Amino acid sequence: MTYRFKYTILTVAVTAACSLTACKDTPSTETPTEPPTTKRERNFIKKANEHYAKEEYSQAEVANKKALAENPSSSIASFNLASSLSRQAGADDSKQLIAQADSIFADLAKNSTNTLAAEKSYYNLGNRAFDGENYQESIEMYKNALRRDPSDDKARENLRLAQLKLQQQQQENKNQDQDQQQDQQEQKEQEKQQQEQQNQQNQDKNQEDQQQKQDQQQQDQQQQQGNKRPDDKNNQKQDRKNGGMSQSNAEQILKAMENEENATRRRVEAQQKADRERQSGRRNVEKPW
Repeated sequence: MTYRFKYTILTVAVTAACSLTACKDTPSTETPTEPPTTKRERNFIKKANEHYAKEEYSQAEVANKKALAENPSSSIASFNLASSLSRQAGADDSKQLIAQADSIFADLAKNSTNTLAAEKSYYNLGNRAFDGENYQESIEMYKNALRRDPSDDKARENLRLAQLKLQQQQQENKNQDQDQQQDQQEQKEQEKQQQEQQNQQNQDKNQEDQQQKQDQQQQDQQQQQGNKRPDDKNNQKQDRKNGGMSQSNAEQILKAMENEENATRRRVEAQQKADRERQSGRRNVEKPW
């Protein structure tokens, strides 16, 4: 909910400004503590107030400037000029008009000898800060207004409201910060999980590559062993290539010849033994029946 504060004007007798709720201008019994005014100044201020009451704020601005031309130190004309500028700014949201009005209010708040003009300037600056949701500044402005006029119930009411809005704003900011911190924490956890998952994937990929490498090495070794032939076959192949006999075949032939010679020698020895027995007349003794 947006609160809009109304800006009123000061008459020669000085009138009050409105706060949150609508209010009518009520003359004050306080007499401004500033130099005497001239008749022309008072007439211009009166004319400016008439334009202001009809919501003719640009005409009120012109009339107040004429009053200031008669008396440049007039707090009444300065305050009313700032009020008319504020009204025009509210119509077209002109930042330039707002800046001009606030500059006048700030100067009156600090330097005006008219206590009521200073108090209402602080009050209006508090309204401006409140509308801009700058509640801390509005609180300070309302407090300054109450220091100059402790009986201003509207300033006190707006002060309480500004303090309440500041608490709500601070709580919202706190909740927002907590939500932001929680989001950051969740993001960190998510990034951590993603990193762990990536690391695991990289580890699995390395293991898979290592296994494939080992399998390839074993396959290459088996293929190399399968391409090898026995030595004798290699020798035979080499012998055939060279047109000669392999060492293995030569050894086999020599072994066969040696066996044949041994068999022949045994036959000869047996024959010689039989011949000797016949020559000696010896007979073999047979087993009797």
